[in-house]
Amino acid sequence: MDQNHEGKMSLLAWEKETGIKLVQINGQRRYGGPPPGWVGGPPPAGTEVYIARLPQDIYENTLIPLFQSVGKLYEFRLMLTFSGLNRGFAYARYASLQDARRAIATLHRFQLRHGCPIVVCWSTQKRELIVSGLGASVSQQELEAWLHMVTEGIHSVTLHDSPGQSQAKLAVLKYRSHEAAALARKALMEGTPMLGKEGIRVDWLDPQLKKKLQLCEEEPLSSRVQRGESLAVPRPVAPCLSLQNVVAYLNMLCWKHRLRTPVFMTKCVQVKPNGWQKFWYQVVIPGCPVPISGFTWVLSDMQGQSEHEKAKVAAALHILYVLSKSLGAS
Repeated sequence: MDQNHEGKMSLLAWEKETGIKLVQINGQRRYGGPPPGWVGGPPPAGTEVYIARLPQDIYENTLIPLFQSVGKLYEFRLMLTFSGLNRGFAYARYASLQDARRAIATLHRFQLRHGCPIVVCWSTQKRELIVSGLGASVSQQELEAWLHMVTEGIHSVTLHDSPGQSQAKLAVLKYRSHEAAALARKALMEGTPMLGKEGIRVDWLDPQLKKKLQLCEEEPLSSRVQRGESLAVPRPVAPCLSLQNVVAYLNMLCWKHRLRTPVFMTKCVQVKPNGWQKFWYQVVIPGCPVPISGFTWVLSDMQGQSEHEKAKVAAALHILYVLSKSLGAS
């Protein structure tokens, strides 16, 4: 029996013995946030520590008791590979700054095994992503609507002309927390091609590039999302992004170019506990040689628009982008 299998068996036995529930989602496994018995809101910013150089067969049954021994844990997140091994790093969020400081002072260079000192330091709490390779025709509202459908926790979107590339744009995305930004980065890297375009790159925003963009763009297009408000804020010159408006515009474009009415198919393929649903869609346009398909995330809410309608809006935006590029080039 290999050491990693033994580690996984020990983890399962520990979960059963303690009754602790670990939730795995998007490449990480989480404890707490809040933990059982927690009263009140989350701890203040700056209470999270970053843990690195973990042996890959070490799991929460060893790590959580260790990091609980120096302070009260609010949340613990272990990053995982597709095969279930830990990726060598984790995050621990404490109830107070004092507990986080104590964790760093006590556990930095702590040897989980002989010759295996770990790194424990302040988490950088990065919250900004850079999306490069966007087409020059991408609009602010189109980008916001798309991001609203495939990510959550977004705070602001700023669209820039790409330095040195006249036919491309890039976007800076700011999220409400590091966790939201990390999940968004994973979703954008692995999910639907944004706005129908292949080859888009998503990464953490480099501080030097951020300064360069601030200097280059005297008046960047920007939108800030207030709590509880939708990202896709209608502008006077643009139609509201309802299913009827988007599909009507798509139908008009098809008729103009002597194509027949598009037929939409949508299917929910994944549901998250937090209300987000992953949809597969396919659009058949009689007169086009092949159907166009993709995936999108939508959020359940009380706005009156069904999840299938939201998926159709995402599909229609994708088709509009593809058709505008192909018909414009013809």
